Amino acid sequence: MSVSVRIPTILRSYTGGESQVSADGATLADVLDSLESAHPGIKARVVDDNGALRRFVNVYVAEEDVRFSDGLQTPTPDGAQISIIPAVAGG
Repeated sequence: MSVSVRIPTILRSYTGGESQVSADGATLADVLDSLESAHPGIKARVVDDNGALRRFVNVYVAEEDVRFSDGLQTPTPDGAQISIIPAVAGG
């Protein structure tokens, strides 16, 4: 399944400056593996050493927050839009 992944500015150094890239996979975990193959180092910025989504990174599949669905096992249908959004803090 081919999906489109929106890349936040802070991670664009991994994608050669591209704000959107294509990846393949039936689940979010598969898509992240595909991203890592094409753009080495990017997965470690989204997933921690234990293989879980990083605490301050939000990921959406078709505008649904994966933390409230199946996490890394969230299905990624063909043509889905995936957004990686780092949390912003401050006051």
